[in-house]
Amino acid sequence: MRILIVDDSAMMRKMIRRVFALVDVPIDEIHEAGNGAEAMEVLDLHDIDVLLTDINMPVMTGTELLREIARQPRWRHMRRVIISTDGSAARRDEAAGLDVRCYLEKPFSPEVIRDVLNEVA
Repeated sequence: MRILIVDDSAMMRKMIRRVFALVDVPIDEIHEAGNGAEAMEVLDLHDIDVLLTDINMPVMTGTELLREIARQPRWRHMRRVIISTDGSAARRDEAAGLDVRCYLEKPFSPEVIRDVLNEVA
């Protein structure tokens, strides 16, 4: 499994990486990006299976990133997961229209990430 973590907080990206070390899910590659624009650059260079993205980020938000991914047929296979502090009904409804498999609210437990990765793998 090849994963892309997109969050403007380096600490949150590091914490998600640590969680991966704790869960028993086969991971081949982990890539990181600090915003949606950086994520697009990673997507152009690497084949990604699972995208974990925050919503509220500078430069290009997670929603903008997900919209761009939805427009590109080459990324239809990618499973999309949101990890955000914004769990409002409006955000969740918007995500549902962007083929998001799971919407996780921060803070989260390692077990939740494990379960999500097992579900989308």
